[in-house]
Amino acid sequence: MAAYWIGHIKVINEEGYGVYAKLAGPAIDKHGGRFLARGGRYVSLEGEEFPRNVVVEFESVEAAQACYDSPEYQEALAHVAGNAERMLTILEGR
Repeated sequence: MAAYWIGHIKVINEEGYGVYAKLAGPAIDKHGGRFLARGGRYVSLEGEEFPRNVVVEFESVEAAQACYDSPEYQEALAHVAGNAERMLTILEGR
């Protein structure tokens, strides 16, 4: 069953976060992730506003978790601290 990373991001430092993005894309691709939405137009209806929103599809919750835990993605993630505030959830689809 498909699973999705649902990410909400506030970029604080574009340059620093750019390093994360440069490394994260190939890590996600390597683990079978497919971007469905990335930083496009949005409407915030409730709660705290995050101006960048991302949806990545994986083949399963386990594949999504394995990508997150992978050395490649963890290397990318090291560049988030101080450069962005994020919320990331894995959601199983139907």
